[in-house]
Amino acid sequence: MRRLAIAAASLAVAVVALAAAPADAQSGLLPLKPPPPAPIKPYPPVAVTAPVADNDASFIAFRKELGEAAAKKDRAALARLVVAQNFFWIQDRDLADHHKSGIDNLAKAVGLDAPDGSGWESLNEYANEPTADEWPGRKGVLCSPAQPRIDPKAFQALLENTGTDPSEWGYPINGGLDVHAGAKPSSAIAEKLGMVLVRVLPDQPQDADGPALLHIATPSGKSGYVDAQQLSPLGSDELCYSKDAGGWKIAGYIGGAPQ
Repeated sequence: MRRLAIAAASLAVAVVALAAAPADAQSGLLPLKPPPPAPIKPYPPVAVTAPVADNDASFIAFRKELGEAAAKKDRAALARLVVAQNFFWIQDRDLADHHKSGIDNLAKAVGLDAPDGSGWESLNEYANEPTADEWPGRKGVLCSPAQPRIDPKAFQALLENTGTDPSEWGYPINGGLDVHAGAKPSSAIAEKLGMVLVRVLPDQPQDADGPALLHIATPSGKSGYVDAQQLSPLGSDELCYSKDAGGWKIAGYIGGAPQ
């Protein structure tokens, strides 16, 4: 869920920076101002079936090992959990360097050497993600987090009717999600969300006390705030695993920074 919150916050910061840009000293132009936000309108609720946890005991034990390696930033321990060869890194094509080891490709894909430790943090999040689903076209390869089940025609119609793209949508982890009227967890509950797609708005609260909140538009046409940890994004990056006689291994990555 962190990735959805970060993406929304980054968009908000970009808008603020644009609004605050100084006038061009040579041309005398006034500072650029962002256009006013579009009014929030009701949209048809599109049902979502959330993915379920993979309860395979060996997979759970493997993810525990991954979490321990990530918490300690132990590259040697992590290397033992990655396939030695044939690691894949998919964006619009396979970006993996097949002359290099699996751990070297994984490190580049997730930014393991980033000074802020964000690559290790991402691996720790994957270790704590219980859902996984077989990747179409690669039998026996599981990718995590698993994607929810959505009627593709209904989703496409929703995007066209609202003029949005998939990155602006998420879904509750569980039904009955509280929508707060204000940007604080103590704010009154305005309504509750069922298992439907939810639009995430770009103007995110920056100083909310307690859990991070996301500003959303509900299907009823109202705006409100929800616990960011209780809303999952669509189309997030995925870490992929395979199992052989030696047990589970990290086999590939889908997504990552543009190259």
